[in-house]
Amino acid sequence: MLLPPLISQTERHQIVGIRVFFAMDGVNREANNREKIDETEIDSKSSVEIRVLFFARARDLTGVADMPLEVPTGSTTQDCMEKIFSQFPSLKDIGGCIVLALNEEYVVDSAIVRNRDELAIIPPISGG
Repeated sequence: MLLPPLISQTERHQIVGIRVFFAMDGVNREANNREKIDETEIDSKSSVEIRVLFFARARDLTGVADMPLEVPTGSTTQDCMEKIFSQFPSLKDIGGCIVLALNEEYVVDSAIVRNRDELAIIPPISGG
């Protein structure tokens, strides 16, 4: 089993800045709130553009630190990941153990993304 490489100090600061919901009902409440889409957000746009951030091993596998991603309006984080996996098939190797954060908060697969959201892909990390 390959261990992910140590992350840079900058990456460590970015990851530490992500707020963690330790209480499960906190995660569920956040997911439920994000699923309620305001009809005014949908308007005439049929797609949204988000920014995807890659950390540690995910960055190594993709060769990029971040990228824009356009997905249909109403897409979930899982939909985004499927599109990202199609662009970077090597990410599937760590797909089962990555954590997603949307706008600096950990989320579940069913969280809805909105225009200009920031999706962070955080693989397991080690180091001290």
